[in-house]
Amino acid sequence: MTQPVVDRASLQKRTLRVLVVGQVVAAAALSAAVTVGAFVIQDILGQQTPWGGISSATFTMGSAFMSQVLARKMSQKGRRIGLQYGYSLAIVGGLLAGFAVNRSSLPLFILGLFFYGSGQASNLLSRYAAMDLAAPDERSQAMSYILFGSTFGAVFGPVLIRPAQDIGIEVFGWSKYTGPWIASACFFIFSLINVALRLRPDPLEVSGGLNSQQGVGVVTPNLGAALRTIKSIRNARVALASMVISQVTMVAVMTMTPVHLKLHGHEDVSPYVISLHIAGMYAFSPLVGKFTDRHGKLLSISVGGILLVMATVTAALAGEAATLLWPSLWLLGVGWSFGLIGGSSLLVESVPDSSRVTVQGAADLLMSFCGGIAGFSSGFIRKAWGFHTLSNLGTGLAIFLVVIGIRRLTSARIARSIL
Repeated sequence: MTQPVVDRASLQKRTLRVLVVGQVVAAAALSAAVTVGAFVIQDILGQQTPWGGISSATFTMGSAFMSQVLARKMSQKGRRIGLQYGYSLAIVGGLLAGFAVNRSSLPLFILGLFFYGSGQASNLLSRYAAMDLAAPDERSQAMSYILFGSTFGAVFGPVLIRPAQDIGIEVFGWSKYTGPWIASACFFIFSLINVALRLRPDPLEVSGGLNSQQGVGVVTPNLGAALRTIKSIRNARVALASMVISQVTMVAVMTMTPVHLKLHGHEDVSPYVISLHIAGMYAFSPLVGKFTDRHGKLLSISVGGILLVMATVTAALAGEAATLLWPSLWLLGVGWSFGLIGGSSLLVESVPDSSRVTVQGAADLLMSFCGGIAGFSSGFIRKAWGFHTLSNLGTGLAIFLVVIGIRRLTSARIARSIL
């Protein structure tokens, strides 16, 4: 059947507007609730527990698992259906987590966090939806607009924690940390309605990216095949390494920063430090996207690695003072932005269109899965050897990213000069 003629440029602008609106609200929900996750674990298991990172780990593991599930949905039904499915599960997870916090039930809280991770998976996959209709030389910038949209929600989300706590306690009689989870579930309802009603026509369908449009019928994406595709392409391997290392370094240090601050008497400061960190992740993304499109994905990856080195070294030097953690967490966010945008854009341009959605889901699965391991182990590392050791391990990973980024960049430039 002949596809209807559409103005791709106008449709791309509309798609970006819809995705940005949903991203703002969803980011506020995620940042507000996740900020208090480690505190909930401490309230249940004790202030000195090394299990504080299990909240971030479960959340990111849920995101990892759901990224593959949502990619399957999207490849068969389109971006809209996949995002609806993800946001719906996030609503269920937020409500379940809030109920569990009020009952001090750790198993239910962990279960709620797992489903809540689908909200993060949806937000991450939205960046690929922004690239479906973009011109090849504008893909990084299109992705950056979605990340930038997260700034407004993500920065102010942690600031809304205290009002949500107070309303929950004074109006409903809930325990201290219940309010932020219930509020976050309500925010996700808006994101769900936004994509369900406004993301039409579906950008993946218009771009011809659905499996059924490629003449292969309804095919279940194969994770093994996607990983083999990545393994066979050098730039795809570098792209995946950038995404994974950036995520692992960021999650490990960020997860334990609120705990570190609380143990040294700075709990009231932690929401604002996390807000600054999230501003670093998202606020400069349009500039990062423009830089990536103009100067290349490999240079963006290398810059991201250098910034992550600076961030983790500064965190290791912070000690008991909160002063150095402000610039450290900000640099951590900016470095993550360079690594994610550069890596994700390089991945999209490196793999065949026929496997694009499957590879995207597989890459996000690995990125979130490794981030979950980092979040889980971060509490034990901090407990056993200290926050500075945790930061030093992040430095080692970031240096590795710098090395592989610069090596691939140098090889590519030599190859171009020969041609």
